[in-house]
Amino acid sequence: MSDRSPAIENPWQHLRQLTPARIALGRAGTSLPTAAQLDFQLAHAQARDAVHLALDTDALAAQLEAQGHRCLHLHSAAPDRHTYLQRPDLGRRLSDESAERLGDHARQQQTGYDLAIVIADGLSALAVQRHALPLLQRITEQIEKDGWRLAPLCLVEQGRVALGDEVGEALRARMVVVLLGERPGLSSPDSLGLYFTYAPKRGRTDAERNCISNVRLEGLSYNLAAHRLVHLMREACRRQLSGVSLKDEADMPSLPGDAAKAGNFLLG
Repeated sequence: MSDRSPAIENPWQHLRQLTPARIALGRAGTSLPTAAQLDFQLAHAQARDAVHLALDTDALAAQLEAQGHRCLHLHSAAPDRHTYLQRPDLGRRLSDESAERLGDHARQQQTGYDLAIVIADGLSALAVQRHALPLLQRITEQIEKDGWRLAPLCLVEQGRVALGDEVGEALRARMVVVLLGERPGLSSPDSLGLYFTYAPKRGRTDAERNCISNVRLEGLSYNLAAHRLVHLMREACRRQLSGVSLKDEADMPSLPGDAAKAGNFLLG
């Protein structure tokens, strides 16, 4: 009879199949195994690349215009990526040239718009390149159903969230939505965020905006992100506000194809 104890299966290995989090990596002495260490270094490099990657606005504009959208090319007051990363304040406002271009367009219009959509590179141009177009398709389908007047899409280089308020104010838009690449994580270098403001104007605070984050294939789906956003916009128009006073209480389908009947499980 052998005195050796039977091997015990590690239950953490099953959990690794359910999450991208770095759990149950094992060890080699007092360090990580080589494979886990190399995987971490690769993820870190992908996150750094996502921050520094330039957004191809010309290619994105061509794709959007092929779908029938009008586009305005704008730039923040940050002249380049290096300055953008060191001076967040410059990324929150338009350059003088872009502000003038936007003002010229607004003066040519008899009335304002119901909605302005800003697409900015943020901290991950990769997220914008991968997800902005398919997400926008879902959003515009709902906009057409509600009959809202959409401003030309504003493609902004070196832009941050607050810049959307300046764009919305200049276009006399009742609402503004900013699609922006979020700060990359070690398992999500391509996460897209949506930032919504009712009655945008310069000086709005983060508390006056609503955020829908983690839009990507491994996170929040395009359909659910568009569903939540449209619900927020409809409620904002009804209550004439956004931000912390406007809660995301959208009914969410539990399965693809289900009618939106089940309440938000977080509020149940």
